[in-house]
Amino acid sequence: MCDRCQKTLLLKALLTNLKLMNKVPLFPTGPIHKVEGTCIYLTGNDIDTDRIIPARFLKCISFDDLGKSVFADDRIEQKGLHPFDQIKNQKSSILLVDKNFGCGSSREHAPQALMRWGIRAIIGQSFAEIFYGNCLSIGIPCASISESCIKSLTKAIEFKPELLFTLDIDLEQIICEHQSWPLKIELGMREMLLSGKWDATTNLLQEKEQINRIKNSIPYINDFN
Repeated sequence: MCDRCQKTLLLKALLTNLKLMNKVPLFPTGPIHKVEGTCIYLTGNDIDTDRIIPARFLKCISFDDLGKSVFADDRIEQKGLHPFDQIKNQKSSILLVDKNFGCGSSREHAPQALMRWGIRAIIGQSFAEIFYGNCLSIGIPCASISESCIKSLTKAIEFKPELLFTLDIDLEQIICEHQSWPLKIELGMREMLLSGKWDATTNLLQEKEQINRIKNSIPYINDFN
């Protein structure tokens, strides 16, 4: 290989590494105060977890590839017209839904699939309880909104899909340009998101010394010494 080709390959490798270093983390960690981005609206009540991620995808050994299969059957049926297939929505991070979103079976794969597609927050009229808890466990805020407000909000994004929004957990509002809409975030979820206590992995790592002290004090772990 000539020197010029070697230098070109080296430069490409360096640029790739720089992109990876500057890339936004795939998953949230620690306290969450705001989620920013464009919105994607999925109309319809009682959208269950089997529609979010069909059962045939549950045999996967990790969640890594679930994002491409989110709403798989609905997307096949709608032949490219599903909101998750439309070009204007491909970088959206805030999902707008109607009533009883996430009902049905209690599969944690549903919020995992949504997160891997790119969703970082969900705003809806109401949520199924277990789905709501599964979202919290991976740092996806679920905020409730009134029917009148979601109609107003969806009209705004229909008129201008590229609008950037901020879901402010402290203020319990979704804000864009000179407009804002009130939200309701259940107190327990709000406190856990703002404090970072939702993030069990980070909390455990931060308490490593205390965990080791307790472990070393348990007789049956230490041969009863």
